Amino acid sequence: MSALISFAHSRLSWAILAVSALALELAALYFQYGMKLDPCVMCIYQRLAVFGLLGAGLLGLTAPANRLVRVAAGTLWGISSIWGLKLALELVDMQNNPSPFSTCSFLPEFPSWLALHEWLPQVFMPTGMCTDVPWQFAGVTMGEWMVVAFATYLAALVVFLIPILKSSRA
Repeated sequence: MSALISFAHSRLSWAILAVSALALELAALYFQYGMKLDPCVMCIYQRLAVFGLLGAGLLGLTAPANRLVRVAAGTLWGISSIWGLKLALELVDMQNNPSPFSTCSFLPEFPSWLALHEWLPQVFMPTGMCTDVPWQFAGVTMGEWMVVAFATYLAALVVFLIPILKSSRA
C-alpha cells in the first residue's frame, strides 16, 4: 500500500496517465486521417472523454504531492472514465442492435459557449455514422476496445486513488 501511495505521489504516475491518453488521441487521429475512418458523434464524445483523462494526467503532473491537486485530478479522471465508458457501451449497443429508433445525431451537442466542432473541426467534427463498424482488431470493434480502455482507466483509478485519499501526506 505504501509503495502505491509513493507511486501516486510521483510525477511518473501522472505522466503515465497523460501519455496513455495522448497515445489514444493520436491513435484516433491516425484512424481518422491515416486510415480514412470517419468518426461518429459518439466517437467524438469519447475523444472528449479521453481529453479529460489527458487533462487529469497533466493536472496531477503539476503537483503530485499536493493532496488537493491529486483529488482534483482524480475527480477529473473518474468523471472522464465513467462518461467515456458509458459512451462506449452506448456505441457498442448501437452497433450490435441497430434500430431506426436508436440513432446518434449528425452534429455533437456541445453547449454554444463550447462549440468545439466549430472551433476545431479537424478533431471534433463527426463525419461517420454510429452504426458503422469500419474497423476490427482480433474480432473486436473499436467501440469494444474503447470499453476495455475506459474500464481499465476506471479500474486503475479505483486501485490507485483510494489509498491516495486515505494517505495523510499532503
